[in-house]
Amino acid sequence: MKINENTSVSMPVKNMIGIVIAVAMGVFAYTEVTARLTSLETSRELFEADLLKKSEQKPTDQEQFMLLEDLYKTVEKIEVRIEDMMHNKVNIEFIQKQLSKALEDIEKLKDKVRANGNGHD
Repeated sequence: MKINENTSVSMPVKNMIGIVIAVAMGVFAYTEVTARLTSLETSRELFEADLLKKSEQKPTDQEQFMLLEDLYKTVEKIEVRIEDMMHNKVNIEFIQKQLSKALEDIEKLKDKVRANGNGHD
């Protein structure tokens, strides 16, 4: 078999389309992998730069940042407790109103029983 520039090859169109699609998918996959690698390398460089900046901080700065972070956490906990207390206050006020109404109703019933002469004086 001799192969030169004039050698002809016959192939079904279906196979040729399949090969073109496979090559296109390969190029797309390669592009995606390259983009992902570039993204990861950029993230790593930024992370290392951030670590270098943090390592340049003085110990007093680091201690202050830790104290600030602890204060923020404490303030968040206090805010949650205050919100819970506000809900408790609303509930207590509602219950007090209900109790006052119930006491008034009881007194009215006592008065009615006394008015009917069935009560004990």
